[in-house]
Amino acid sequence: MPTPVVFDPDIGRQFVKYARLVAARGYVHNTLGNIVMRVAHPGFPHGIAYTKHAEISLEEMETANIVITDVPTSGILWGERMTSVGHNLSREILRLRPDVGATLHVHDDAAIALYGSGAPHEFKVLSLDPPFVLGKPVHFVPAHVDVEADVSSVASFVQDTNSIVLVGHGITTFGCNISEAYHRLNTLTAEVRRCLQAEQHAAIKGTKVAYRAREQIEAMYRFAEHIIY
Repeated sequence: MPTPVVFDPDIGRQFVKYARLVAARGYVHNTLGNIVMRVAHPGFPHGIAYTKHAEISLEEMETANIVITDVPTSGILWGERMTSVGHNLSREILRLRPDVGATLHVHDDAAIALYGSGAPHEFKVLSLDPPFVLGKPVHFVPAHVDVEADVSSVASFVQDTNSIVLVGHGITTFGCNISEAYHRLNTLTAEVRRCLQAEQHAAIKGTKVAYRAREQIEAMYRFAEHIIY
């Protein structure tokens, strides 16, 4: 007999903990945005995915709002409610990246504002920590590409990043576990806010923002594993 899919209350409590943390950071405005946590299961080579169902926000949800899905397909393995279309992107990341244990997707105000303002679609760095925490360069998906509805392009970039900016939409970060995905989200959004403030101050003072050189940033990415872990 195959091993049944059973809800793990410890995973449920951890899920709600991070839902609360994400909401407290001001990332949640409505029922959109989500968390996905992969859990190993003997009956599923890709593991199983804990996530919230559609039509409830991370801010308001409880463990009763968690469902479990397959990874290669959208099939519901535990629970009854369907997920949002955004779950397609998270499932594809998990399918293509066995090293990834969790994803976070939010609609961050600062990132939407900066990259929707006409600023170049590149992740500029002022401070020391972002490349070390992110581990890989940020990937930008243009505003006209709906990578949630059509995940066919994900395979072309997902191995080379841990953070995706969906221009005009939001941010998806991922890591070996939910803690790493959460730290990457906070690090990326904090640096975006710093860049916005630096650009504003520089415009007022007539100065130039002192971004770190591309060569320095790339070297920091290469040593990320050694520095963080």
